[in-house]
Amino acid sequence: MNNRIKAITKVRTRPRYVGLLLSTTILIIISCGVSLAQTDTNSLSNTDTNSPQALKQLSLEQLMDMSVTSVAREPEPYKEAPAAIQVITSEEIENSGASSIPEALRLADSLDIAQKNSHDWAISARGFNTSLANKMLVLVDGRSVYTPLFAGVSWDQQDYILADIDRIEVISGPGGTLWGANAVNGVISITTKSAQDTQGLYVSGGGGSWLHDFGAARYGGVLASNVYYRIYGKYFDRGSQVMPDGNSASDSWNMGQGGFRIDDVPLSPNTYTLQGDFNAGHEDVTTGGTANVADGNLLGRWTHTISDDSDMQLQSYFYRTHLSDPIPASIDPFVNQAGTLIDDMDTYDIDFQHRFSLGEHNHFVWGLGYRRTHETDQNAPGLQYIPSTLDQDLYSGFVQDEILLLRNLHFTLGTKVEHNDYTGFEEEPSARIQWDVTSKQMIWAAVSRAVRMPSRVDEDEQIPTTLHIPLLEGSSNFKSETLIAFELGYRAQLGQKVSASISTYYNLYNDIRSTSYTPTNIIPLYFANNLRGETYGGELAGDYQMLNWWRLHAGYDLLKEHLYVIPGQYDYNGGHNETADPQQQFSIRSSMDLPANVEFDTALRWVDSLSINDGPVVATVPSYFEVDARLGWQATKHIEFSIVGQNLVHAQHQEYGYPGNPATEDIVRSGYGEMTCRF
Repeated sequence: MNNRIKAITKVRTRPRYVGLLLSTTILIIISCGVSLAQTDTNSLSNTDTNSPQALKQLSLEQLMDMSVTSVAREPEPYKEAPAAIQVITSEEIENSGASSIPEALRLADSLDIAQKNSHDWAISARGFNTSLANKMLVLVDGRSVYTPLFAGVSWDQQDYILADIDRIEVISGPGGTLWGANAVNGVISITTKSAQDTQGLYVSGGGGSWLHDFGAARYGGVLASNVYYRIYGKYFDRGSQVMPDGNSASDSWNMGQGGFRIDDVPLSPNTYTLQGDFNAGHEDVTTGGTANVADGNLLGRWTHTISDDSDMQLQSYFYRTHLSDPIPASIDPFVNQAGTLIDDMDTYDIDFQHRFSLGEHNHFVWGLGYRRTHETDQNAPGLQYIPSTLDQDLYSGFVQDEILLLRNLHFTLGTKVEHNDYTGFEEEPSARIQWDVTSKQMIWAAVSRAVRMPSRVDEDEQIPTTLHIPLLEGSSNFKSETLIAFELGYRAQLGQKVSASISTYYNLYNDIRSTSYTPTNIIPLYFANNLRGETYGGELAGDYQMLNWWRLHAGYDLLKEHLYVIPGQYDYNGGHNETADPQQQFSIRSSMDLPANVEFDTALRWVDSLSINDGPVVATVPSYFEVDARLGWQATKHIEFSIVGQNLVHAQHQEYGYPGNPATEDIVRSGYGEMTCRF
């Protein structure tokens, strides 16, 4: 029954693109041959500063000076950002051998990432990594991909050519003051490269065991003076994972995606960006059937620079998603039989922000936003959303002031106010202090309030029965979940070879979702806010440049959590269904630049056991060690070959799911080879 009261779990398939893979390989060879005829193929010395080779030459000090925008909604050096933030660079993504965004996110030590099957992941920070993982806000170039259908992120629909991602900023801790509701436990901000930085031709392709075959092509050019563009297309075909007994889980997955980006970067104060993407995929479902997904977006952005410390930005986007999901039959004889749920959602969003300084001591940023969603559902017999058509409006405004108290002491105060159709007005204030101990050491502390707004699952979901009484239904009285967070952190550049960061937190949660019932009636179960809880812990990360050609990174996370039922209230799951988190995690990565333009990168991770309540009692997913590795060879300035191995320690292992549940899968050892051409 618990599998049915989660939101939608998606799964899908399609024949392998063997012909397309062959065509892609031929195109790579032809393209690289043309490039070799036109340029000197034996020299890497003229590589531009945006290439992976140039990034690998950056020192730790230069990396600490990289700009991040997620903490203050404006560029600031990473070392001066007063928050628990980690930056995943384009170089790190390439070196990791990641073939998807969820795999790339494993480079952020502060995230808890559990792969559930061939195409679904549970991703969160600082706890609450349930199947819905509803307390993490995710942005792609400023566009929210957090869905109001089930409150979370469909990671199987978030895809790009990874070489076109500039950086991924991961904030652990609340970000509601600037980014709004649902940025409760963290914010993931994915920023793609400007079209100006992706000029020329990029082609890649390959295949292997689980990642059967894949290909990608992108071309960047010039439309007019200072107007740059790129167009791209990609696809992949992934096989099935396995059941604990070693049999196929029948959950293969394939997807194709294409898009474009145009950047107008004249010498005048105004810059413009227009970009769009479309994808469609198919996933086989272990419990039977095939799910189909598709989404598309169109985004425009205008930036007007007034001075070095003042600018305005206006951004608007349209985002359409489609889901056709087979809902399996229930083992409960009173629950309606199998069917297909179809959900279509259109999102319209406009956002304005303005930053400016008032004298030498006050630096303001403020903004306004509006979002409208139109959703239509074709309900399945066993899972319904009432009403089947729903329009929602979200209005927001925020203001933040960074005050220079002393030469090396900053105090930041701000709040965001939002109005949603479920709970009305919500406030998300924060106060943050930053002490620059030296030019390379900083201590920060913060107290913040954040909210998780209700979703359609909380208020509108219904599981009908043949008894004409729902087994489960949402509640129109559902309130926003709230968090009060206290944080303390330290970040430092300790000489030329060592950098480190430490963050600690204590979180108080109220009105957490419960699956409740009345003392006299077991059904219908209904969603309520009968849980409270607290979590505390710490995150430690460090880099060590052991030699000019060898860099090490290590990270450790500790999480303690305690959720409980409010005295006098009820919860069917006893307060356990909202947490599925390891108490400890540890990772260490090694990156080597060897002679003859060879790279060797390895990553080891250990994840503690976790308790999960997807069955009649609380069960334990065992702890595990795993190792990923990549060997790359830059054969010429334009051609690169690489071999990647993932989950090398075990033939198969479990990361998520209820042990013994027929739908619980193991993740297999896998590997693939890739050839890439850039010119």
